[in-house]
Amino acid sequence: MSADHSFKRLNAAAIGCGILVLCFWLGSCQQQMAKQPRYKPLEKSEFFDDQRASRPLVEGTVARGLLGDDELLYHGLVDGKPADRFPFTVDKAVLKRGQERFNIFCAPCHDQIGNGQGMIVRRGYRAPPSFHSDRLRQTEPGMFFQHITKGLGAMPDYAQQISPEDRWAIIGYVRALQLSQNARLSDLSESERQILEGKE
Repeated sequence: MSADHSFKRLNAAAIGCGILVLCFWLGSCQQQMAKQPRYKPLEKSEFFDDQRASRPLVEGTVARGLLGDDELLYHGLVDGKPADRFPFTVDKAVLKRGQERFNIFCAPCHDQIGNGQGMIVRRGYRAPPSFHSDRLRQTEPGMFFQHITKGLGAMPDYAQQISPEDRWAIIGYVRALQLSQNARLSDLSESERQILEGKE
């Protein structure tokens, strides 16, 4: 066997050993947190007196961002009374979001223009009032917020299904619906009136 051939075999063996050592080294880099003792959700525990592994929240604990200390945003109130304003600017993006949420959660009863003749009502559910009545057009936005949050009459509460921001977006969209069904020609600019009357 030539010295050159012996050198190649030795070199191949060294490379093979190096790869093997590298594999063992990489395998040992795994964090031990992956192997620590842990409970599955709702698993029994011998450690706690009540034998529940899933622990209740400490009394008074509030998740970050869910304190709800903004009376207007989270409760629809100003000085303890239904707010007559919105907690943020109602722009096109807010109205678009409000329309989407309205069509999902509200239209089944209120219908898509707010007349109170949604599909569920047509199948026998009690009809809600039309949003276009004088009473509801004059109702404060905060009162609408209260009704969405807590329910009213046959209407269930939607506090769990609709976030506070989305409730306000829906109310903004309801205001747009009310305006669309009760607008006066005098509310339009001169150019808008001409387009409507077909003069442009």
